[in-house]
Amino acid sequence: MNEIATILREWTFKACDEYKWMPAKVPGCVHTDLLHNGVISNPFYGINESGLQWIDKKDWEYVCMFDIPEELKASSRLELVFDGLDTYADVYLNGRHIVSADNMFRSWRIEVKRWLTDNGNRLAVRFRSPVHEDLPKLQKLGYALPATNDQSDVGGLGDNKISVFARKAPYHYGWDWGPRFVTSGIWREVRLEGWSACRIRDLFIRQDQVTPSFAKLTAVLEIESEEAWEGTLRMATEGLSWSKDVSLGIGSNLIELNLEIDQPRLWWCRGLGDQHLYTFKAELLAENKTEAAKTVRTGLRSIKLVTDADADGTSFNIELNGVAVFAKGANHIPNDSFLTEVTYETYRHEIATAAASNMNMLRVWGGGIYEEDVFYQLCDEYGLLVWQDFMFACSMYPGDEAFLQNIELEAAENVKRLRNYPCIALWCGNNEIDTAWSHYDEQAGWGWKQLYSTEQRERIWNDYEQIFHHILPEAVTQYAPGVSYWPSSPMCSLTGRKDQHAHNNSTSGDIHYWGVWHSVEPFEKYNVHVGRFMSEYGFQSFPEYKSVRTYAEESEMALESEVMLAHQKNNRGNQLIKQYMDIYMNEPKDFPSFLYVSQVLQAEAMKTAIEAHRRRKPFCMGSLYWQMNDCWPVASWSGMDYYGRWKALQYYARRSFSDILLSVDGTDDSRIDVYIVSDITVPFRGTLKVILLDFSGKVLQSFVRPIEAEGLAGIKAFSMDAEELLKGLNRSSVVLVAELEKGGVVTQSCEHYFVPFKQMQLDYPTIRISEVEGSAGTSFILETDTLAKQVRLSAETEGIFDDNYFDLLPNKPRTVTFMARSIGEIPFIPAAPGEMKVHSMIDFVTNSNIGNLKNSMA
Repeated sequence: MNEIATILREWTFKACDEYKWMPAKVPGCVHTDLLHNGVISNPFYGINESGLQWIDKKDWEYVCMFDIPEELKASSRLELVFDGLDTYADVYLNGRHIVSADNMFRSWRIEVKRWLTDNGNRLAVRFRSPVHEDLPKLQKLGYALPATNDQSDVGGLGDNKISVFARKAPYHYGWDWGPRFVTSGIWREVRLEGWSACRIRDLFIRQDQVTPSFAKLTAVLEIESEEAWEGTLRMATEGLSWSKDVSLGIGSNLIELNLEIDQPRLWWCRGLGDQHLYTFKAELLAENKTEAAKTVRTGLRSIKLVTDADADGTSFNIELNGVAVFAKGANHIPNDSFLTEVTYETYRHEIATAAASNMNMLRVWGGGIYEEDVFYQLCDEYGLLVWQDFMFACSMYPGDEAFLQNIELEAAENVKRLRNYPCIALWCGNNEIDTAWSHYDEQAGWGWKQLYSTEQRERIWNDYEQIFHHILPEAVTQYAPGVSYWPSSPMCSLTGRKDQHAHNNSTSGDIHYWGVWHSVEPFEKYNVHVGRFMSEYGFQSFPEYKSVRTYAEESEMALESEVMLAHQKNNRGNQLIKQYMDIYMNEPKDFPSFLYVSQVLQAEAMKTAIEAHRRRKPFCMGSLYWQMNDCWPVASWSGMDYYGRWKALQYYARRSFSDILLSVDGTDDSRIDVYIVSDITVPFRGTLKVILLDFSGKVLQSFVRPIEAEGLAGIKAFSMDAEELLKGLNRSSVVLVAELEKGGVVTQSCEHYFVPFKQMQLDYPTIRISEVEGSAGTSFILETDTLAKQVRLSAETEGIFDDNYFDLLPNKPRTVTFMARSIGEIPFIPAAPGEMKVHSMIDFVTNSNIGNLKNSMA
């Protein structure tokens, strides 16, 4: 082969106005390099964030000394390749300026052979302060552009919000769940590449038509050649091959080869089928000798966004291989404030968690990054569709020629990089900007446009349209034909009228519903505000005690302590959690108890929302809660904390996203409706049991119904007047249990209560735990003598239980298995949990009518 590369690894760095050089880790950033050298303390601990804002005001320099490896010396072309420079950088090779970078999301490639020596080459990268680089742009513009989440005050900049001027991860400037660390550094790989004669720069498997009976594809190759060349292009995959004679001219060549596959094995998202992936290899052959080669892996599928008029408005759903998919999942943010600290295991744990939680989609939100390839590779393997935002969020952006050209290059590069991943279901222009500005509705929006003159408004909106209605959709159409583009989330439709902008009761497009949380509406409103696709909604909680202690001392364990407020980026977050807790829960006994109760509160909110959305299928065809993960240890909307520990929400989501959902709708206190919702293609036939119990397990009423439910559909399987069901019983001391049986085995169950937790008349449970015989200490049976609410199991070993935070009823034992978090290829392995503890809600809340808890290990 004639294309080889070596990674440049040995780097040092310093501030440009200082003299001491220190070792640097590349890929990395200034903040982590300062931390590794002991110059700064842990940025995530205590209130350290505020004391580290000086870092983004300095210029920094990175230097690498390197020799040309022997294997590269014979190459006729040598290129330096920077996969990612964050963000304003000047690069010098042996004292010669070779490139200036100004976009974190682009790569940079420079032919350098004529400037290299065999030994002792000096590569220097000087990063200019993003603060000092962009403040003059704000001054030149003459007015500030909206950037709601830019925490300029934390950065010591007052109201000067400059994030919009940098093509850099927006969340670096702070968000309402993340800190402000405006990084600089070499954040992706640097290498020296050598090649001769010709090489395949890019290989795209364009999927022109894919059905279960045949796939019509086109291999699109970008080939670079030093001279005129003639030979054969051969493509191969899984025993199939295609070839044709080609002639190359000097420079860049675009070559296409038609491919057809009979009876292709299709790629499906999780729950609908296998995730088969083909590896296609392209070779350029001359006299049966391979001159250049490239391989890509992709899955064959047809995919589109369906927005058709119907009786209720306009549909909004992903259609995969002809099947309308109900999207189940969450919004993904970067896994760390310092991106190079994210490991393969971190990504694998997140994606495996999503799959284990019965999700089939993640939304890569527009305030972070176009993710690493490994993220999409894992989504391909686990069967998770990806809603992919371009990196724009909650801001208006400038529209000068240089900025727009930069975006055009960024879009082209990233669409091309990601287009072979079958998981990519949709490209979306931005997060929340259309609805925030609401150009065509003076009474709507976030109050942004009212801050500007008529002339300024039109200019700002014209710049918006240039980016999101022209540059970005044109990039998708040109480089990823067949994949749909959606201009902004949320949005009703691209009309150029008032009806373009989304609202909570939209019957078209997608919705971000935040009435619960920001507007302090009750959880019950989740049953009312259900749109065609719920792409954001959420509720906060704290991480568990072990995680909180990584950033706070015992003396800081108070809701309004300085540290707790520093690790709560939503201005009213802690107060809102407490306010909702007062409505639905009893008073926690202490702060560690508050942490637990906050998680259950969050989980109950999200259960209400998810199941309301799924019961409205097919009117509603998507439910993506905010948010999957965290970028630092913090109180936030995540279901899994910064350390990958599952909150109560993650276990609740696992149940509420089950492929066959059993759900009780008690929206109307006068009726009880039991729904069965299926997201699998085959029909379900079994038995539904509906049982009314008191908290001691006594059966008060029971009903049995044979069930025949079609695949990919929902039915109301049981309905009854609540008073007829209760027959005068005290609502505070009974529970309705619904169970689905198939072949005499309970496959799904759920509980429904008639009052909030704080009104329930509970006794202290005695929870018994016994080991499952033959399980080698990995599985356990739990039993109780009276209702135990939100039973929490905790283990000494890091990992998860296959079920947790569940209600345990008398005469209904529950078997659980502990699975350790591994660092190998299998994410969750049954293992002994070490010391294991069990608690229920009563352990954590005050209630003068309840005695002491007795738990025992049998």
